[in-house]
Amino acid sequence: MELRDAERLLLSLELFGMRFGLDRMRRLLTALGSPQEQFGAVHVVGTNGKSSTVRMTAAILHRHGLRTGAYLSPHLVTFAERVRVDDEDVTGAEFAAAIQRAATAADKVNRTAAPDDHVTQFELLTAAAFDHFARAGCDVAVVEAGLGGRYDATNVLQSQVAVLTNVGLEHTRWLGPTISAIATEKLDVVEPDSTLVIGRELHPDARALAEATARERGATLVEATDDPGVEILARGAFQRLNFAEATAAARAYLATLGRDLDDAAVRAAAASTLVPGRFEVVAQRPDTVLDGAHNPGGLEALAEALPEFVGGRRLVAVLAVLDDKDTAGMLRTILPHCDAVVTTRAQTPRALPPATLASLCDQLGFAGEVEIVGEGRAALARARDLAGPDGVALATGSIYLIADLLRPAGAARSTL
Repeated sequence: MELRDAERLLLSLELFGMRFGLDRMRRLLTALGSPQEQFGAVHVVGTNGKSSTVRMTAAILHRHGLRTGAYLSPHLVTFAERVRVDDEDVTGAEFAAAIQRAATAADKVNRTAAPDDHVTQFELLTAAAFDHFARAGCDVAVVEAGLGGRYDATNVLQSQVAVLTNVGLEHTRWLGPTISAIATEKLDVVEPDSTLVIGRELHPDARALAEATARERGATLVEATDDPGVEILARGAFQRLNFAEATAAARAYLATLGRDLDDAAVRAAAASTLVPGRFEVVAQRPDTVLDGAHNPGGLEALAEALPEFVGGRRLVAVLAVLDDKDTAGMLRTILPHCDAVVTTRAQTPRALPPATLASLCDQLGFAGEVEIVGEGRAALARARDLAGPDGVALATGSIYLIADLLRPAGAARSTL
């Protein structure tokens, strides 16, 4: 199996949708020899900031001499981006081999399962990642939950440390209609006698539940600082918060090994860790920024980071949003920072029509220019023209849009 074969297989499983539950995942891992039992784990849950926190935690632990895996979602260009060892994506051949092994195990599981209870895409991906980490000799894996926590396929780990980055109202159809309901689902990943790391900006309802969960499970509750105390390469105040949480998580995991955090290792990780698609500057004249913020909380974090970077220059935003998002809430957050907007659509059937986005901008009283350009690359080119060489062009609103812009021109889409 080659990378394109592995991706074709994964895309075929997308047709069968998402089904919560851990029984299939446990049987799948048993068929693979229970690889998740062969490494320690830091489990990261939350609404925003999970991928950044995973990358940063893994980078810190790697610089302490640990062979470190990282499992992320979604990806931008290829599924193989989701599986990393020692700060590098696995190769296409390694990823394909892991998927092939997991697919063979999935066939065994599916033979005795009902037709509507077969292994899902995310379960296959997760099992393949765990299998690769075990075969690669990872000491620890830092793992991002896909959705929620309680019934997420990653919740088979006996993690020594869990991280709750934040909690917002998203995926309410599956996780519940309130902050408390969503936090309850996410906090189910906390293991007895483990450590739970929370951020300083956690919603009060989620904080109360985190404290209660820690008490009930005999877990140590650690609140990360507001500032990591080191200079970081990743841009934005929100990334400083993420790095502070990552530092607390790494410290807690190292403590389980009887080790202390090494300041030099933390500084090295801070100075070298970038997060693709998160306030990523991809071009100059004008400065061009890609940010995958896709909900009000993500846009708020982006909006807080913009003034320092923009510095009064003209800002033109390319906006694409999926139709199940709080679009009005997102626009209210970002529009006050913009001089002009170009609405477009990501290459997914779930994308909101650009004309609808433009109409919403008008309805919300946006006084700047609004143009409609239906294709993402052309929309970004137009935004760069409108910004001028001394301005800033920003693309945001959907991780699918960012994937479209980062993918090589003409390359086929690899579903997120």
